Amino acid sequence: MNLGETSWPELGEPRLLAVPVGATEQHGPHLPCTVDTDIAVALCDRLAEQRTLVVAPAVAYGSSGEHAAFPGTVSIGQAATELLLTELGRSADAFAGVVLVSCHGGNAVPVRNAVRTLRSEGRRVLAWSPTGPPDDSHAGRTETSVMLALRPHTVHLERAEAGTTDPLPQLIGRLHAGGTAAVAANGVLGDPRGATGAEGRRILDAWTRSLVDAVDAWA
Repeated sequence: MNLGETSWPELGEPRLLAVPVGATEQHGPHLPCTVDTDIAVALCDRLAEQRTLVVAPAVAYGSSGEHAAFPGTVSIGQAATELLLTELGRSADAFAGVVLVSCHGGNAVPVRNAVRTLRSEGRRVLAWSPTGPPDDSHAGRTETSVMLALRPHTVHLERAEAGTTDPLPQLIGRLHAGGTAAVAANGVLGDPRGATGAEGRRILDAWTRSLVDAVDAWA
């Protein structure tokens, strides 16, 4: 059930509400700026195929200040993202609980803070995020493969080029100080070359299993 296509009498008894939490930001010269949102929506839809819940319209803007040097990045910052998710969770008491499916690493702190606040208020909320290799954290092979599986017409493989392949823990200090541009002139943290739709489908299947397992354990 998709909330954007549902009237209130159709909702019936309380169900879980899955909220795709993404971002609008650069993803290298070869991927669209909606990657994180596209993936979050796809995973929520896949979750809804396997479990009874409602999928909310996506939160398409988040904390993306680290990508501000690149055109196409539109960010609302950490404080606004935390407040948005907190108020969203507070407004969802008619549902059986809220699952935040966040697919942008820059949202990690505001998501964590919002979940802590909501839980302290007695609300049922779960946050889940996909994982990937530490040397392939942004616009690399993982995300490129997944986008080839989801929206291949938006992927420009002829522009795909490696960025920095240093593991994220080694880059985090410079990222915080100077943003993504300080460590990768093309905005890529990883190497997208060799990405395929088949690999993307395998990754999506693995992420979906992890998400379903997390929801089952929590619910």
